[in-house]
Amino acid sequence: MILISDQKFMNIAFEEARKGTGRTWKNPLVGAVIVKNDRILSVGYHHQFGQEHAEINALGGLADVALAQGATMYVTLEPCSHFGKTPPCANRLVEVGIRRVVIGQMDPNPIVAGKGIAILKNAGVEVKVLNQTGKINDKYNFFYQNGRPFLTIKYAMTLDGKINQNQGKRSVVSDKESYHDAQKLRGQNQAILIGENTLSVDNPMLTVRDQKPIFEPLKVLLVNSADKLNAKSVIFNTQSDILILSRTVTNKKWPKNVEVVVDSEWSPKLIVKLLTKRGIQSLLIEGGSHVHAIFMASQLVDEIDVYVAPIIFGGGGLPAVWDNNALQIPDYQLSSKVNLGQDIKFTLRRK
Repeated sequence: MILISDQKFMNIAFEEARKGTGRTWKNPLVGAVIVKNDRILSVGYHHQFGQEHAEINALGGLADVALAQGATMYVTLEPCSHFGKTPPCANRLVEVGIRRVVIGQMDPNPIVAGKGIAILKNAGVEVKVLNQTGKINDKYNFFYQNGRPFLTIKYAMTLDGKINQNQGKRSVVSDKESYHDAQKLRGQNQAILIGENTLSVDNPMLTVRDQKPIFEPLKVLLVNSADKLNAKSVIFNTQSDILILSRTVTNKKWPKNVEVVVDSEWSPKLIVKLLTKRGIQSLLIEGGSHVHAIFMASQLVDEIDVYVAPIIFGGGGLPAVWDNNALQIPDYQLSSKVNLGQDIKFTLRRK
């Protein structure tokens, strides 16, 4: 049974956590509230990757840390138990005399995973877990629960299913509302992947231009030969980290922000394995048509976001999902439908 007061203060903690959106990189969003005698003494959240955690931020907001003695802390995620970029939060809560800790959810990261709770309980602190996520760390949770990144495919198409009007030439399909929504989608992912044809035709920067995040997503380029890439492509003028997945060995000298990994048999499964090892929790696959097809057929794609524009290209053009081979695509179901100006955005999830 969840007390009304516990739920009220936890909801405030979730709101605090959301303030860190786009700034915590691979760390989760976390919020904290310190309460004594049913009165809020301080609130805090994890402001940015590498900075103090929500619990410490909330303690720092107290007029005197001695006020924490005998108080209750509401924190959206289990306090950490290890030394990372900051000391363990669980130990600090014990030191300052927090009497009770109400936690939204246990941390699925095996480095923590119950260890923070154990520290608190062993010190005599009362602990209550509400088993609530507040829907703020879905991809973080997915990564540690499934051992791989959350995969999303995104594309814009016409009513007749085309992503461009003439193959080999870029076409504008969706309107500005869809554009801004797609920028938001980029900001929600830690890596963006495109194929060689999309790189050549669209010449994209793959940056998040609306939000200007502290940490830009990793740019992943799937190509046949890294050495044949156009060095004047605008993506190489950005300061973002770029990972080139090449099927042939490179002989070029690349800038420090560009890394080339070679494998003659790049497949969605192998790409996901590589990104998992690097701790990438979410991947946005932006194209092109063939890349969409092979990833969908891999059984690894968790979400598909399609922006449908009320236009028809007719003959020619490139289908949104296409491959020379007959591929077995898993079943997806509609999760949401949103109007964006003249366009409609359909979000589908795996059944």
